[in-house]
Amino acid sequence: MAISIQTYIKLANFYNEMSRVLSAVCVEKGGIALENYVGRFFAADVLEYIVEYGNRLKKSGAQLTPEITNAMDLFEKRFESVKHLVTPTQKPIYEMTLEEFEKIMNI
Repeated sequence: MAISIQTYIKLANFYNEMSRVLSAVCVEKGGIALENYVGRFFAADVLEYIVEYGNRLKKSGAQLTPEITNAMDLFEKRFESVKHLVTPTQKPIYEMTLEEFEKIMNI
């Protein structure tokens, strides 16, 4: 798949819509905090993908508008706050200590 600005915009729009849906789900489930919702792991993985795609887009030498560059910067800042939730850093539940499990599940 060729790296393109149009694909990056589609990914960014997908993430933004997904964030809205996750927020709505949390409200419908009784107002649980988004940081306690199990979908936060998937959202962090998607955000990681978008940030990596943006980095590849920058390296490709594409002509980026200031708006796209600003969006990339915003996604990178947002990713820094959820970096610890991405899948590669997670152990399978059966390998976690109780303390690790409680931290991941915000118990």
